[in-house]
Amino acid sequence: MTQVVRLTLVSHAMTDAMVAVRFPADEPLNDAGRRQAEGAAGLDIRDAGHLVGPEQRARQTARLLGLDATTEPRLADLDCGRWRGQALADVPAAEVEVWLTDPAAAPHGGESILDLVERVSAWLETLIDGSSRTVAVTNPAVIRAAILLALDIPPKSFWRIDIAPVALTTLHHRNDCWTLRLP
Repeated sequence: MTQVVRLTLVSHAMTDAMVAVRFPADEPLNDAGRRQAEGAAGLDIRDAGHLVGPEQRARQTARLLGLDATTEPRLADLDCGRWRGQALADVPAAEVEVWLTDPAAAPHGGESILDLVERVSAWLETLIDGSSRTVAVTNPAVIRAAILLALDIPPKSFWRIDIAPVALTTLHHRNDCWTLRLP
């Protein structure tokens, strides 16, 4: 019988950068984010491995959810290079347009969407022969990349996937493929 792997991805809670429409840096959760994470505590995490992205906002969310999580560098947010911490409105519109329409582009000098998808793909492969249940607290970009991979849809669809703060996304791996489970 094929082993089924269940992966629950949890998006970090709200930060001031999200409210201000700024590219993320390593910011903490704001008061609303702390309340969101506290309100979501009590996930069904029996017999699950717990992982967390390296950013402060992800680690705080995991802690408030009651997870004793191990930091996984491949769960790091999309590297926005020199745009980190800047307001979207302060970045030249032509650069943003390239970034939003070309998954191979990284006009900010950081990571492209294709690079992120490749990194997330490599990480997902490591889960296949591991624990049958994993909970990972990470960033919306990582969750979008995992969904693209599970559904085998083109990277240009990346920005069409909206991930809310503290949203749960469940993927299963069985019969050599990932599937997305909706509630």
